[in-house]
Amino acid sequence: MTRRRAPILRAPIDRRQMLSWFVPAFAAVWTTQDCAKADTFEAFLQGLWPSAQAAGVSRETFDAAIAGLSPDPSVMGKPRAQAEFIVSIPAYLAGAVTNGRVSRGRAVAAELAAPLARAQARHGVPSEIVVAILGVESNFGTAAGAADALRVLATLAWQGHRAETFVDEFVAALTMLEKGYATRAQLRGSWAGAMGQPQFMPSAYLKYAESDQGGRAADIWRSRADSVASIANFLAKSGWVAGLPAVIEVRLPDGFDYAAFDLDFGRWRQLGVTRADGGALPTSGAASLYLPAGANGPAFLISDNFEVIRQYNTSDAYAMSVALLADRIAGRDIPLAPWPKVAPLSTADVKAMQQLLSARGLYQGTFDGKLGRASRNAVHAFQLSAGIQPADGFATKEVLERLRGR
Repeated sequence: MTRRRAPILRAPIDRRQMLSWFVPAFAAVWTTQDCAKADTFEAFLQGLWPSAQAAGVSRETFDAAIAGLSPDPSVMGKPRAQAEFIVSIPAYLAGAVTNGRVSRGRAVAAELAAPLARAQARHGVPSEIVVAILGVESNFGTAAGAADALRVLATLAWQGHRAETFVDEFVAALTMLEKGYATRAQLRGSWAGAMGQPQFMPSAYLKYAESDQGGRAADIWRSRADSVASIANFLAKSGWVAGLPAVIEVRLPDGFDYAAFDLDFGRWRQLGVTRADGGALPTSGAASLYLPAGANGPAFLISDNFEVIRQYNTSDAYAMSVALLADRIAGRDIPLAPWPKVAPLSTADVKAMQQLLSARGLYQGTFDGKLGRASRNAVHAFQLSAGIQPADGFATKEVLERLRGR
């Protein structure tokens, strides 16, 4: 069987790992080296003026924004490890897709029926996907965070490990103030600077924020209607394909050999793969086989739209939680197959696996300790080359030991 890669590869970028795809068109004049040279926080802030000026921020806006600003020591103590990457997917889903959240999601979908319909008509994104993201990001708008975004961003730009990205985000927040998109008091959000109900970074706001019915700046802090419009706009501009499910639970035929992971839906049908709920597979498009708990757990086909959800957060667990929560909100109860108990690898073990796979020419990504699509495909390729069956792409201790030659 010829192994073919379907065209669903987009550069995986993690929004919570500093949203590098949102870097504004203006490049920060202030560099990481400059950050290190600043003796005091005040000196660092003053050094940001050339970057702000280059972005069109007035001196009046700049001075008012940084007046009295002090570093936030609590930010630097926040953990960098994300649950999406260090918890097994069954365990993550158990906490993300609860009956309570499904019930609340259905109520929110009913409350926002009109703005959701308008957003879906404009952008082609299903309402349940938008509501699911709203639920996962901010508990349907009730937990958007109250941290001072400017203070957080300035602190992370001064002492964070991706200083230049946070400088860009700080300047983007100043641009919001300059253009009158938000007041200083409105710039509130998470400890990492993500703001409002959709948890947009400032540069994301500049690119994707959209008011429900136009005519004014989008209020992603107080307006759920604007928030759902903005989420739909984000997904549409990230490449959402209307009418294509992001995730489909499937049944694999007896004797399936796992040689192929990326095929067109038509080819999956030819191989005897069927929908678990008895429905029909899409008639066109590409999909990747995904076995998040290995061959003993539920099997899924993930489409281009799964990758679009990952533009919000590159974690597979995150994208699965959004897709499955959306299905539940819409009344589609999946997965139908039970989840087996699985033990996730530690971050150190995943890094070691990535390094060993890279040494064999099977992995070209970064050694970040995060299991994503690139790592999964590399594990699959190693399993095939080593004759490991089933070649399900599932990273386990056993696979790691085989890579180590034990």
